[in-house]
Amino acid sequence: MQNGRHTSLMRTYAEQVAGLIGRIEAEEADAIGTAATLIADHIARHGADRLIYVYGPGGHSNLAAQEVFFRAGGLVNVSAILDEGTLLSGGALRSMAIERTPGYGRIVIEDNRLGAGDLLILVNAYGINAALIDAALTARERGVSVIGVSSREHADGTAPGHPARHPTKQNLHDLVDLHIDTKVPIGDAVIEIEGVPERVGAISTFANAFTLNCVMAAAIAELAGRGTVPEIWRSGNAPGGDERNGLFLDRFRGRVRWL
Repeated sequence: MQNGRHTSLMRTYAEQVAGLIGRIEAEEADAIGTAATLIADHIARHGADRLIYVYGPGGHSNLAAQEVFFRAGGLVNVSAILDEGTLLSGGALRSMAIERTPGYGRIVIEDNRLGAGDLLILVNAYGINAALIDAALTARERGVSVIGVSSREHADGTAPGHPARHPTKQNLHDLVDLHIDTKVPIGDAVIEIEGVPERVGAISTFANAFTLNCVMAAAIAELAGRGTVPEIWRSGNAPGGDERNGLFLDRFRGRVRWL
């Protein structure tokens, strides 16, 4: 009986994850394709060494930036902004306090010297926190092209007075050049268990990882279709991985801050 209950929970969770990913695939294909074209254009216009910045200001949203950075099968050009402020490794409560601090996102964008001609992907499960909104506003002021990845439903369904919100009450999806909607439901967790007052089983990390990997894969395909062979990381644990990756390290070390 106990194993049957566990199996049922696993099935429910798998169905929820698969359903969300299916919605992203069906409803966001055009936006993902447009993002891929923007990345391919960016690399084609500025050369093979041009960087694509990815920043996920928010505790678990930082995982999205890490997902496509120095990643097996991923573009060498990706430069994650792994600012210590909102990383959970610095403390969960500290991370939450900093992501709610007005002005912090501006500091991060300025400190990383993003400016005209740069391309930034901002990813955040809920699309509302102060650090995120300041990062978006500052990037726009500095002439950066911005792709946003977040849940429109979650942002629109969060009260204007919520303590996580930026003082302007704005949402990420209203501030970017292109937005990809990850469909994450309000509250993130998706499984109800009898006798437990809160839902369990968060889903946003799956949504963010799937979306960003689709964007990168589509960008790689776009470049290949134009006759450009994009440079891809190989797992260091795979045969020839260190040798393959060594071809790029001297070019990008020092330019990619967290390499």
